[in-house]
Amino acid sequence: MSILMLDQKNQVIGIHTVSVGSLTASIVHPRETFKAAILANAAAIICGHQHLSGDPQPSREDRAITIRLHQAGKVLGVEVLDHIIVGDGRYFSFADEGLLERG
Repeated sequence: MSILMLDQKNQVIGIHTVSVGSLTASIVHPRETFKAAILANAAAIICGHQHLSGDPQPSREDRAITIRLHQAGKVLGVEVLDHIIVGDGRYFSFADEGLLERG
């Protein structure tokens, strides 16, 4: 998983690779996800990763980590604007699907 770190005007101020997964899994923890964002004084992040299968539909684990990251971001004051999964020329956006509440 990688994150785009954004300032208060949603301008990209950095990109950070949080974890590199195997063929079927990746370990993602909120602590590692937000560390770089906090050090960069980011106001928000956008998460993203690729499904090597080509199917961008989120797994149960993708949904669970997105909820955890969104909740952790609220506590830390770093908003999670989206989690985008890409695969085979298509993508899935949690924000576009209305699965992330704003604010």
